Amino acid sequence: MASTADIKNGVVLSIDGQLWNVIEFQHVKPGKGGAFVRTKLKNVVSGKTVDRTYNAGAKIEIENVDRRDFTYLYADGDGFVFMDTTDYDQITVGAATVGDAKNFLLENQQVTIALNNGNPLYLDLPASVTLEVTYTEPGLQGDRSSAGTKPATVETGYEMQVPLFVETGTKIKVDTRTGEYLGREK
Repeated sequence: MASTADIKNGVVLSIDGQLWNVIEFQHVKPGKGGAFVRTKLKNVVSGKTVDRTYNAGAKIEIENVDRRDFTYLYADGDGFVFMDTTDYDQITVGAATVGDAKNFLLENQQVTIALNNGNPLYLDLPASVTLEVTYTEPGLQGDRSSAGTKPATVETGYEMQVPLFVETGTKIKVDTRTGEYLGREK
């Protein structure tokens, strides 16, 4: 059993049977009264964020989370197959765990998967990925009714907004956190 002195960014806590990732923490020693720790926690499964305060020295339960590098291989029905880069073992991660990351996964792409007791919790993708535009309408010069953007489909099947000058076959950088266009790949 750990105490509040062990809280750090990235530590995973077990609270009421659920896993919570520490996003921010602050040890506070007011001039009057006892010290306490103010935390911002994110639920590992649902992504919900909450603020929680602990008295200094309170007992907390820290979970062991192993973050390892994997290579994405292929989609298999309802799951996604990844290979561990150290021992070449393959694991299948469910679509619910992968979530929106499926929109940015390409074969042989490196990802980090957080595991707790062998169970995948979530995926960490690079901040941006390069994807090829597979279909988009030609942009009409002078068309500003759509704020200078048009819909485009990239090679993973994800549909997003791109500037009018982007054409089919163009390689573009996409932000994996927001799904927004970042620029053309050189």
